[in-house]
Amino acid sequence: MPKLSVAIVAMNEAANIGRTLESVKWADEIVVVDSGSTDETVDIAKSYGATLFVEPWKGYGGQVNSALDKCSQPWILNVDADEVVTPELALEIQKLLRNEPELSAYWVPRINNIFGRWMLHGGQYPDYKLRLFRQGAARLREDTEPHATPKTSLPAGKLKHDLQHYQYPTLRSYIDHMQSYSSSSVPLVLRRGKTGRSLTQFLLNTLLNPVFTFLYNYVLRGGFLDGREGLIFHLNHSIYTNWKFVKAWEVAGRDNSSH
Repeated sequence: MPKLSVAIVAMNEAANIGRTLESVKWADEIVVVDSGSTDETVDIAKSYGATLFVEPWKGYGGQVNSALDKCSQPWILNVDADEVVTPELALEIQKLLRNEPELSAYWVPRINNIFGRWMLHGGQYPDYKLRLFRQGAARLREDTEPHATPKTSLPAGKLKHDLQHYQYPTLRSYIDHMQSYSSSSVPLVLRRGKTGRSLTQFLLNTLLNPVFTFLYNYVLRGGFLDGREGLIFHLNHSIYTNWKFVKAWEVAGRDNSSH
């Protein structure tokens, strides 16, 4: 059976990473790239026998690619430090590898836990991510948004069992992440030219886009079926959409004023 490496990036994930590592301890190799944790993340990773690297943060895409490059086995399973491979998914992957996979990459359905609720509507499930692939078959764009998925040009299959994502346990954690993610997304927004320099484009990006995002996910895609948690999440996600465009507009304005 082809051997498997698990690639994980982490920073201050002591509350989560033990659960993640426990779910993949059956793998042949675990590679953890830490970007300077000040909590017990590193100690927990070492306790599971992970091969540990400590590197400066290079952005989500660059950091994940660095972890992929350090894997030594022919197959790679890429998971985040707040995700859990269910026993059913673990068995499915092991059976797939035992039977010599026909394809070089596989999408995995991900289920997101937000505010203590598993989100099943509003475009949140099945949240397919390309996470299992042969060495060299997939990589992330360096300028990608946080929590993006690796890309491949090869045909890819789909697995059946879920990867659990303990995404936002509290509203505070969600707001903190959205502040960070919206700032991290600014370079990508600028590269796409969506700076809102004209009033029409500014209104489209910062007002109409968030409103459409909310109506599309909450109403048309059934986000309202996820109860209060669904309402809170989709309302605040539309605010996040506003934040990233407003922050890009602000940076573009400062850059213009310096010339």
